[in-house]
Amino acid sequence: MAPLKVAAFRRFVLANLISATGSAMAPLALAYSVIGEGGGAGSLGLVLATNTVPTIVFLLAGGVLADRLSRSRILFLGNLLAAVAQGALAATVATGHATTTSIAVCGFASGTAVALTVPAAQGAVSQIVPAEHLQQANVLLRLPSNAVKVLGPVVGGIIVAFSGPAWALAWDALTFAVAALLLLGLRLDAPLAVNSALADLRAGWTGFWSRTWLWTYTAAGTVLVAAWLAGYQLLGPVVAAQRYGGARDWGLVQAAFATGLLAGTLVCLRWKPHHLLAVSVATGFTLTLPLAAMAWGLPLVFVLLAALLAGIGLDVAIVTWSTAFQQHVPQAELGRMSAFNNIGERLAIPLGYLITALAADAWDNRAVLMVCAGLIAVAAAANLCVPEVYRVNRLLPK
Repeated sequence: MAPLKVAAFRRFVLANLISATGSAMAPLALAYSVIGEGGGAGSLGLVLATNTVPTIVFLLAGGVLADRLSRSRILFLGNLLAAVAQGALAATVATGHATTTSIAVCGFASGTAVALTVPAAQGAVSQIVPAEHLQQANVLLRLPSNAVKVLGPVVGGIIVAFSGPAWALAWDALTFAVAALLLLGLRLDAPLAVNSALADLRAGWTGFWSRTWLWTYTAAGTVLVAAWLAGYQLLGPVVAAQRYGGARDWGLVQAAFATGLLAGTLVCLRWKPHHLLAVSVATGFTLTLPLAAMAWGLPLVFVLLAALLAGIGLDVAIVTWSTAFQQHVPQAELGRMSAFNNIGERLAIPLGYLITALAADAWDNRAVLMVCAGLIAVAAAANLCVPEVYRVNRLLPK
């Protein structure tokens, strides 16, 4: 619990927890906002795309800014932009003036906010917390947010069902506004920028490419994320409807996975592996389990157990990766390195959905699930063959 003794870190955790309560409800509220104005799958796809595309496009700019300006100021502006976007969306939905176009415009602003905050957040944690306490800090950040992921969608569903999506969206806007004020109070010093922004971007790419462990992890992560999202998020509900009890059983699978994430966080409170990056890569194998269980048509109880183990493995992988990244990348480069890493994994989202949609027309869904599981296993195995993976280990205090 050492990081909680730092006042700035307590403020950072509180800001993340508050915004997480709104973010957990937002996807469901957004979906029903589109449905409520008469849109279907095509309209929802357009809205989700306009949320994802600006994040990918502006991530590099966000990374450069995070290494040139005060990260607390960037986090403040990013959360404020998200608050304005969600507030405008809530107002249009509440007044009955929402259209697919207006919802997409608000989604574009929200996606831009994510591009600003993601690189800055990585660097902010390592600015606040000493290197030897970074794993505990990453765990304490994920513990409340994972707990919210279990309860948030349920509460959001109740709010949307009884009061409409506007109230859930308004709450999301309010949480972003409160988080913005808390983050502004961090007052983190800005790095000393001596070069132009373009020169910083070029230097960032050189630094990214020179770290073999970083770009190979990003490349493997792109394949892994694409296969996981395609198999679990896209095909999972379809297979649940065909082979299991439909929405009811799929809800249980998602609950088991969320519980696993929370359990994985608790594991990392006690376990501090020396080989940080190797553990992060190896635990990625657990994501094959629920995909393979559904592909083989195993009984629901085995699918639930597989989802639980996948959640545990994924959270251990995220915590150990974040710690390795923050310890082995210099403070002045964290924003740009985070941007390059994130842009690869976020490109996997539309890529995985597109390829799976095409493959599902030619193959049986369960066959596609096995292919996705195989891709995850191959990506993790290939990454474990990189010698540098075993050199990115926990740094001990001197």
